[in-house]
Order: sequence, then structure tokens, then C-alpha cells
Amino acid sequence: MTDRSFRGLFPILAMPFEENGNVDEEDLRNEVEFCISTGADGLGLAMASEMPKLSECERSLAAKTVVSQADGRAKVVINTSALSTELAIKMSQDAADIGADAIMIIPPIGVSEYEIRSHYESISKSVELPIFIQDVDVAPVAPALAAQLAKDNENICYAKVETLPTPPRVSEAVIKGEGNLIVFGGAGGSFLVEELLRGAVGTMPWVSIPEAYRKTLDLFFTGHTEDARSNINQFEPILRTLAQPQVCFSFTKEILKMRGVFKNSKVRKPYDIPDEAAFIELHRMVDELGLSNHKF
Repeated sequence: MTDRSFRGLFPILAMPFEENGNVDEEDLRNEVEFCISTGADGLGLAMASEMPKLSECERSLAAKTVVSQADGRAKVVINTSALSTELAIKMSQDAADIGADAIMIIPPIGVSEYEIRSHYESISKSVELPIFIQDVDVAPVAPALAAQLAKDNENICYAKVETLPTPPRVSEAVIKGEGNLIVFGGAGGSFLVEELLRGAVGTMPWVSIPEAYRKTLDLFFTGHTEDARSNINQFEPILRTLAQPQVCFSFTKEILKMRGVFKNSKVRKPYDIPDEAAFIELHRMVDELGLSNHKF
């Protein structure tokens, strides 16, 4: 039977690299511990993990490392998106063999709705793992289509909604899903409370400030909606900073370095590094919120 129990906080891990450019397994394990220590219910390896920039061997190493370190303490979701259905099936089967708890898939770009549906259904038939539909601006999945896929395929039962504006898309996915589709928010958690009010059961945000999302979720689900809103609002400057697509990876890793999780903030090229003034401002925000030097 498909695991439909996923709820809460599922940060998308950043990928640490050694100075020589290799995946830093030690820092990746540190990151898993950091997330679990701050209350993560699950962990994701996905686009924000620079997965498209990794070789097949590196992807496998990263996935095995995260699954091993989590050791059942948090669910592990691995993005297995690919340009072809055949490759997505292979990557999904590999994720299952490694021990992932679920997979997440962005639809192919530039094809008909029929082909998108066929893509997801073919993958669904190839694995028993729960499947997250990832709805993003560059490859949106209409809520009605996501709902229909969930109705017709038992293990296509989750959606990560990121196409802006997210709140109305969450509402539509929940309503049309009729209980078959379990919806998480995305987009860095910038609209977390609004998504929760529309029926989302959790969020899959940036990894660098998990406490912001954890406390917000806990307050909301215990009936303290306005306190939840006030809590997340204090992180708005950092959320706004992380929402910038040109610099988000560098800033995420810089915060993790400040917090003692990563040794450096290396991002795999090609990538435009923010200027010194931007990093100075980021440090100021992190220090003001008391987020430096986390112990885990």
C-alpha cells in the first residue's frame, strides 16, 4: 500500500562540494543531522540540490549518503526528473533500490497534456514508491491534471506546488483532488501560511533556515494561525533574498557555512557568484536572527 503519511517539513538539501569539486560526503551527512535536529520530517534531493549538475555516480553517492544518514528518522524524497520517460523510469527504479521513500518528478517541457499524463503514468507503473508531481513555473502541471493523475494512479498521490501564485493553485489541487492528492507548498516557503490555509499539509523549502518553517507549521497546526504568520514574517528579508534565482544557491550555502554545517559555499559552475556587499548584508540578517553557529 502506498505511504500517504507524509506531512510537515521536508527541506530540499543543498549539495556540498569539496575544494577539489567532488561531492563532500561528510558535509552532506552533517546537513542531514542539521535538518533532523531542527525538526525536519523529511528530506529532499532535488533541483535545489544541483542534481542536474551531478554525474550518475555522484547522484547515486548523494542519494545513498542521505538515505544511510537519515536511517529512517526522516523520509527521503529523491527527484528523478529526466528529459525522456525511459531515463526517468531508470532513475526512479534506482532511487527505489537505494532506499528512497518517495520520488519527485517535474514534467517534460514542451509536450502535450496527453504526453505529460503518459509520462507520469509510465513511471507510476514502473515503481511502487509514492510519487510527487512537481509543478514549477517552467514546467507547470495544471491542478486539474494533477488531481486526475492522483485519482487514476494510486502512487501518484503528492504534489509540490511552486508555480506562482501558489495559494490558489493549492486550493484548486486540494479541491479537485477530492482527497486523492496530498499537497505540499514550495517556492522556498515564502507563502507558507497562505498555502496552509488553502489545504497544504507541509512545505518543501530551502534548507538553510528550517527552524523558521518548523515553528510556523507547529503554530499553525495547533490552531495559532496569527502567531504562525508573525513567526514566518520575521524571516521575510531572508526569504526574499533566497527567492532570487540568480543567487539562491550561494546564499543558501553561505548560511549553512555560517551555521557550521558546510565548510564552504561552493556552487558548481556555471553560476554567477553574488558580490561582496550582498554577502555582507546576508551575514547581517543571519546574525540579527541569531541563526549563526547552530549546534547539532
